[in-house]
Amino acid sequence: PSEPTEPLPNEPPSEPPSEPPNEPPSEPPSEPLDNSGSRAEPEEYASEVMGRLTKFIYNYPGSEGRIRTRAMLCHIYHHALHDRWFQAHDLMLMSHLQESIHLADVPTQLLYNRALVQLGMCAFRHGRIRDAHNALVDIQSSGRSKELLAQGLIARHDRSVEQEKLERRRQVPFHMHINLELMECVYLTSAMLQEIPYMAAAETEGRRRLISKSFHHQLKYHEKQPLVGPPESMREHVVAAAHAMKKGKWKACRDYILSIKAWDLFINVDAVKEMLARKIQEETLRTYIFSYSEIYDSLNLDRLSEMFDLPIKTVHSIVSKMIIKEDLLASLDEPTQTIVMHHTKPNKLQSQALLLAEKIGMLAEYNEELMKLKHAGPWNVHSQQQGGGAPYQFRQMPAWHGQGGKYRRQGQGRQGKPHGMGQRRGLES
Repeated sequence: PSEPTEPLPNEPPSEPPSEPPNEPPSEPPSEPLDNSGSRAEPEEYASEVMGRLTKFIYNYPGSEGRIRTRAMLCHIYHHALHDRWFQAHDLMLMSHLQESIHLADVPTQLLYNRALVQLGMCAFRHGRIRDAHNALVDIQSSGRSKELLAQGLIARHDRSVEQEKLERRRQVPFHMHINLELMECVYLTSAMLQEIPYMAAAETEGRRRLISKSFHHQLKYHEKQPLVGPPESMREHVVAAAHAMKKGKWKACRDYILSIKAWDLFINVDAVKEMLARKIQEETLRTYIFSYSEIYDSLNLDRLSEMFDLPIKTVHSIVSKMIIKEDLLASLDEPTQTIVMHHTKPNKLQSQALLLAEKIGMLAEYNEELMKLKHAGPWNVHSQQQGGGAPYQFRQMPAWHGQGGKYRRQGQGRQGKPHGMGQRRGLES
């Protein structure tokens, strides 16, 4: 490369090139500013614009009805999408939309379903497992989540061509779709974190309520398999994690759950995985205590803290809540830091015997009711009234007319034998 040459001493310095006269000077692009005039973040600016627009609709006269409902649902959706759980939750409860949404039109109901799903996923990111499950259970258990979220159609034979065209117009564009696999993963994980400790606590009970039917269906389908290999799909990972949690293996359960690739679709994926690992440790601890409370006479808190890699304060808090709610029949010995079990709960054989006695009692009561109905027929009406009992309520019967000892139904030529309900002359007189 050639070296730069210095200008000669008699040569005048070169002037910078002049700008074209007709071209205006370039201005810096305008940036969003907040109320104080300083630069605002894009998320804060979007939240401020959304709040200003929705307040205008809320306060506008004559906006009651569909417009106000849709604006409120969009506001809830926006809060949930940006991880503002408490604002979205409070706005949903204050609106009372869950009481009247069945009266709205179909596009508004679809918007409500989408806002509800976003609210459930926001609750899951904040570690509120029960709220997330309650928000997603109706959509997920219907089996038509794609159709309820306006993200596709399910083949149906009773749908006409015009109805299909109308429903296709209601579909949302692809860039607004909610990932169905991520939604199902959130739902099944929330169900697992609630169902497995409950199953361990209610193992000796005959009747157990189902928190999630679809989760139980996945468990039964997995148990029917003749050969179980390593998990491959998302559902198999959740089922394998559930079986590991039953046995108290929280590390295996954590590895199965965190290996699901759907979690990478979250923006704050590291915070979500950290929350999941903490919840798995806590719920596995509760499952372990429920499962082995009938075997041990006492449990050391330090030993539990070492087994599940939890602080001693967290273990103490979890056990105290279980005792206060009467889920665990035990007491805490503070000087020795131990849990003393109270073996007042019946064992499995005693629980089955109690269940059998309960079913036999129900069967005996059912047979007694049948015998009462059999002996208290309509032919005992006169004797019941003479005995001072309650009057028998006659049911509507066709009129009968007697002709020389024979009885014939009114309006028909067919003759028959006398019927007890037709002998009402003494009662009428």
